[in-house]
Parts: sequence; C-alpha cells; structure tokens
Amino acid sequence: MRESIISYYDILMGKAITNSEYRALAELRYRIRQFLSGTDEAARRAGLEPQQYLLMLTVRGLPEGEEATIGLLAQRLALRHNTAVELVNRLEKHGYVRRERTGDDRRQVQVSLLPAGAKLVRRVARQRIADLREDGVALVNALHSVIGKSALSRKSPETAGGRS
Repeated sequence: MRESIISYYDILMGKAITNSEYRALAELRYRIRQFLSGTDEAARRAGLEPQQYLLMLTVRGLPEGEEATIGLLAQRLALRHNTAVELVNRLEKHGYVRRERTGDDRRQVQVSLLPAGAKLVRRVARQRIADLREDGVALVNALHSVIGKSALSRKSPETAGGRS
C-alpha cells in the first residue's frame, strides 16, 4: 500500500526521486551538519556561544551597503527580533559589539563590531576557512551530486548581467 501511495505522489509531482538522489541529499545534509558542528566547536573554543559567533560573523560579512540593524540580523540568522536583541545585549556586555541609534528613526538600531569582537570573529573564521580548504571538497562533491555539475556552470542572477 505504501509503495502505491509513493508512486501516486511521484506521478502527481512529475518525477520519481531516485535512490541515488535520496543518498545524495542525505550526504549533503550530513556534510552541512559536519561543517556547522565544526563551526559551533570553533566558536566555543574561542569562548563564544555559536549564536554569538554567527551574529558577529553576520555583522562582519554583510553585503556592501547593508546596515547591520537588529531586524536584518534577526532575519539573516532566522531568529525572532527579541532573540537577536538578547544576543546583542550579551555581546555588548562582553565588549564585542556596540549598538547605535541611527538616522531620524531613533527606533532603528545599528550594530557594529568592536575590536575585541572583530578579533574573535577573525580567529574563528580563519579556522573555518582553513577547514573548508582542507575538507570542503566532500561538501562540494555532495552538492554536485544533488544539483548536478551542469547546474554550477549556469550563471547565477548575481553574475548574469550584474544584478541580484
């Protein structure tokens, strides 16, 4: 019975998922989790909670022209606004970030890294980049298995015509 339900669903959705696609997706998830787990450990070794590091990385790594507002940080980290505020509060108490009210709308708060925070982010990021350069091939291969190598040769919206 279960097999017929899956087959009917596959017919409705257009194409059956192959066993190799399931394996590729599972491998990709495993590799992503490995990377994220390593990032969490690197943050802890630096004396940070993983979310603290991610917030500071987000501040440091925002696209040019983007301001690190609490709302944008919450959005990029998939957090509720009040959770992002609490993270900023803790980081501010440690002397890692500073918040400033900006512009005419005094409710708007911009977050910036202080030297101590920038130093910690740099230390963890340097380690993670080194780890990716050493072990990232497995992650890339897993991604290739899911999306196909030909998909990588297509131009993304950012590279096609210079628009995002």
